[in-house]
Formats: sequence, C-alpha cells, structure tokens
Amino acid sequence: MACIGLAIVGSVTFLVQRERVIVDVDARLKAQVDRLETVAQGGQGGPASDVGDPSTPSLDVNEYESLTAYLKAVIGTLVPSRNEASLAIIDGSARLVPGTLSGFDISEQDELIARAVADTAGGKVKVGTAVTDIGSLRYIAIPVEVEGDPASGVYLRAIDLGAELEPVTAAMTTYIIAAVAVLIAIGIVGWFVTGRLLSPIRHMRETADAITITDLSPRLPTQGNDDIADLSRTVNSMLDRIEGSVDVQRQLLDDVRHELKTPITIVRGHLELMDPTDAEDVASARQIGIAELDRMTRLVEDIDILATAEGDAYNMAEVDLGALTARVAELVTVIPDHSWSIDAHGEGVIVADSDRLLQAWLQLADNAAKYTPAGAPIEVGSELDGTGARLWVRDHGAGIPPAARHRIFRRFDRAHGKRSVGGSGLGLAIVDAITKGHGGQCVVTDTPGGGATFTIHLPPAAGAGLPAPVRAGDVVLQREASE
Repeated sequence: MACIGLAIVGSVTFLVQRERVIVDVDARLKAQVDRLETVAQGGQGGPASDVGDPSTPSLDVNEYESLTAYLKAVIGTLVPSRNEASLAIIDGSARLVPGTLSGFDISEQDELIARAVADTAGGKVKVGTAVTDIGSLRYIAIPVEVEGDPASGVYLRAIDLGAELEPVTAAMTTYIIAAVAVLIAIGIVGWFVTGRLLSPIRHMRETADAITITDLSPRLPTQGNDDIADLSRTVNSMLDRIEGSVDVQRQLLDDVRHELKTPITIVRGHLELMDPTDAEDVASARQIGIAELDRMTRLVEDIDILATAEGDAYNMAEVDLGALTARVAELVTVIPDHSWSIDAHGEGVIVADSDRLLQAWLQLADNAAKYTPAGAPIEVGSELDGTGARLWVRDHGAGIPPAARHRIFRRFDRAHGKRSVGGSGLGLAIVDAITKGHGGQCVVTDTPGGGATFTIHLPPAAGAGLPAPVRAGDVVLQREASE
C-alpha cells in the first residue's frame, strides 16, 4: 500500500510539473509571433497574433525588399537562448542560422525541416513536437511572405524539451530514490514490528502444540497491555480452568475407583467364602451384598448430584431469606435423635437458586446430625446485612480440628478419617460446589462450648433489601428420640 501510494503521488506530481513546463514552453514559442511582427514593423510592437486560430495569416513584411532580407533581420534580432534553436527556411531549404554561440543547431535536421514546411503549406502557424536525433523538440513554424518576392519562407523556432524537463526529471529521480529508501525502511520496520506483533500468536500456537492430556502446565507470557496480551491472559485463564477441570476429573475417578473397590471386595469376599449349602450363610452373604450395593447406589447418586452442582445450571432469582429459613426449620425436624432450634431469622431478599441453596443447607444439617451425639442440640440460623447473607448450622459435637478444616470439603474426605458414619463422603463437597456456584464460600469455625459451626457466606446482591436480622428467641423444634 505504501508503494502504491508513493507511486500515485510521484506520478501525479511528475505529470503536473511536466505539464507546467510544456505550457511555459508553448507560451515562449507563441511569443515568437509577436516578436516577428515587431521586427517587421521596424521595432514598433504590434498586437499579438492568435496562434490557435486557424485563420491566422502569414506575416506581411512589405517593409523589406526581399524575404531573405527580412529573415536575416529576424535571425539577427531574435537570438535564441539556452536550450533554444532558430532557423530560417527559404523555399524548403535551411538557409539562415543565428551567428551566436547560444542555443543549438537544427539546420541538419532534415526531417524536422520538411515537417515544418509541410505544416505551414496552408499558411498557418503550427506548434508541434518532434523527436529527432538530438532529442525531443517542441517547435513553432511560422510562414513568412514578402510582397513582390516569389520565395516562400518559414521561421522555425525549437526548444529542447529534454533540457527544459531536466529539473523535473532530476526532482523525480530524487523522489524515486527517497521513495525506495522509505519503502526499504518501511519494510525493515514492518518486518520487526510484524514479528513482534505475531510473536505472541506464534507462542500461542507453540503452547497449544505442547499441551497434552498428561501435561497442561504450559502458559503464555503476558507482557504489555495490548490486545495480544489480553488474549494471552484469557487463554491462560482458559488453560487454568481446563487444567483444574481435568485434575478434578482425575481426582474424582481415583476417588470413585477407591470407593467402589471396597464394596466390590467385600461382596466378592463373602461370596467366595459363602457355603451354598448353608441357608444361614447364604442369607448373611445376601444381606451384606445388598447393603454394599445400596452404598454404591448412594455413592453414584451423590456423584451425580455433585456433577450437577459443579455445572452452570443455576436458576438465579430473588429469594426471601426469611421464608427459606422457615422452610429449612420445617425440614430438619424429620432428622431424628436431635433437638433442632432456629437461632436467628434473616429478613430480606437474596439472589440465589433456592432449591440448590436449600439442598446445601440441609446437607450441612444432615452432616451435623451424623457427627453429633444423639440428643445434642443443633441450631440453624440466617443473617443478612450489607456484607451479604450468612446461613449456618451449629452443632455441639466433637468439633473439627483446625488442621483438618482445609480438606473436609474434598471428595471422600473426612475430618477424623472414619468410615463408620454412613454416607458417601461427598456431602460437604456438594455443599462447597453449590456455595461456589453462588459466588460464596463455606467456612468452619468452633462452636462456643465445643462443636463446629458451618456457615455459608453469600456475597451481597444488587437490589437485596431488608438486611437487618431478627432474633427468633430460641424457637425449639424438637423431635424426641422416642418418636
């Protein structure tokens, strides 16, 4: 594009300057008509002739005795300047040339002379261009007659176009050299700039080629604040998510393989040791097999729930926190062997998926019931203020050591490493996934007097109102063990 632009600018400039030179040359040539009339009138200036008019007559020079005398006066008076030549033609032959050293000689240019004679045969002044062996000439041929002299004459004046256009040609030569230098500079700079701009894309391609399912660690360098750097950061973020997803899948497969191996081993061992002829042994093996299959079924169901919770299928809408708290209070009463109470009602509106949030809250309640001694009280509550919403379940069991709190939300992990408690080990992982799906986090703190408090922290939502919590005054929702 730069080359085309420079070529267009150079061509237009050259044509305009060339046209100006030709117009100037034509003006100088046509001025010769007035000068001839001046000579014919003995130095008295006469009106200029219209060279472009076909009716312009040949000059009448009756003040001179002969055509030769007049043309001698013209040749002697109208001295050609540099790059100009003049010639007097009589009866078709070159007869008179200037005696000065200025200008150049055209008396040997037979083709030009013959052309000038032919052009003026009708008595008209002719301006034209001829290519000769001494260069391209712009000329004017003026027919001349003297009354009483039968000879016919032509005054020929020529200007060397090549010499007149030499400054323009020199300027264009300089322009071409400068343009070529500019194009070379543009090419070199463009090569470096393009290489610098495309380098991140090349690194991106190389990084993409280097990534395999076994190695997702390569990342792109992120330097600068341009669009390429932003794209590199986006790609790195995408790779982080992919690596995290693959790691989670690998961990899930490893955990599932480990968890399924135990019931399979148990069932296989009892079947191998079972005595088919002993009805009591068969019934015992059957009972153990069904129990282990039920445990595997619950595991598969929990894995499906976890996969759904880690997805993006959340129906976010405005939820009345007070109504949600009341619903949880109603549902936890079916969990036996514990005294349930509402510690606080948060009044206001939050933006959440009510079903998922209810699922996570009930999962915390179920988890507290499993790890809390029978008969121990458990409180649930909620609170809403300017920092967001908090939903908690507070038990009074053994509590969770601080060193174990970072791993209890991992799949199939337990704070005390015990598997005597029923469940798949995915409950808190499901809670963590649902909480993160809402942009929040679930934390564990100590309960005053002993036990653990699980709290779901949700960020504040635009438009959420009525943030002040209302104490419920230890409303007891108790279900006796005997019931």
